[in-house]
Amino acid sequence: MLKQSDLQQLGSKLGIHKVGVAAVNNIAPDHLNEWLNRGYHGQMSYMERNQEKRLDPRELLPGACSIISIFVNYHQGEVYPALDGVISKYARGVDYHIVLKDMLHELAAQVHKKQAEGLTRKQRAQLYRVFVDSAPVMEKYWARLAGIGWQGKHTNMITREFGSWGLLGEIITTESFDHYSIEVPDFCGSCKACIDACPTEAITEPYMVDGSKCIAYATIELAPDFDIPINLQDKMDHWIFGCDICQDVCPWNRFAKPSEVQAFIPTDGLRKSGVPDFLKMDEAKFNELYSSTPLERPGLMGLRRNQAVRNRSKR
Repeated sequence: MLKQSDLQQLGSKLGIHKVGVAAVNNIAPDHLNEWLNRGYHGQMSYMERNQEKRLDPRELLPGACSIISIFVNYHQGEVYPALDGVISKYARGVDYHIVLKDMLHELAAQVHKKQAEGLTRKQRAQLYRVFVDSAPVMEKYWARLAGIGWQGKHTNMITREFGSWGLLGEIITTESFDHYSIEVPDFCGSCKACIDACPTEAITEPYMVDGSKCIAYATIELAPDFDIPINLQDKMDHWIFGCDICQDVCPWNRFAKPSEVQAFIPTDGLRKSGVPDFLKMDEAKFNELYSSTPLERPGLMGLRRNQAVRNRSKR
């Protein structure tokens, strides 16, 4: 049996801002099914697949008993006017998948030090598995149960200490803990600033987002060979990757603190020169500058499409 006190100490040493743990259980399918039935996933067809794994972590790791959740603050103290309203804050530095996976693998190795001694890599994979937004894991659900924070009306995870400027990751383990985290209450109250501020009305009701109407979906998830719907183009303003509006207006982000994680500082090019003209950039230059960053997700073709929409809206 593992100790939660050890988990907290190790997490802090590794620069993880919040860590908690929840006991594995089955997730009721109602909310997910309602979201899918409304078509709010748009072209994110992967959300329809692997439902059994999404709702029961034991399908991802047989014998799973606990899920460790982490929250890593990515907020930057310095303001970057050339980037704000154009590229989401989380996407300006190194790809968060790389950053968080390194943290999680080290945390998992330390937490399971005794249990994993002498095990091969394949055997360790039967003891624990690490995930960062790369498998059918309901990360916000588990973060809430692990006491990280609560899911706001914009559906992002909010913490009292850091607001919502954070990224999530998980370790699913077959080990039990001496005790589990206490779930944090919902502190959104009657506030609906995020709902009122969303330019595309993607937050259709509290705690329910129509992904197909979200600017982040249109600029990241929508395949580059698809046109962004006209009804969204007119409301995208200058955004070409993601959207921070619902977080910018959240009152809890008054408590945001600058992150010590250097990897989240904008790349040299973005920090010094601002957003480049992707329409004039070739693939070789793009790969040189933006491989291993979140901008690689839509790729050069997606960013060209997004920037073309932005340029039209500026006329």
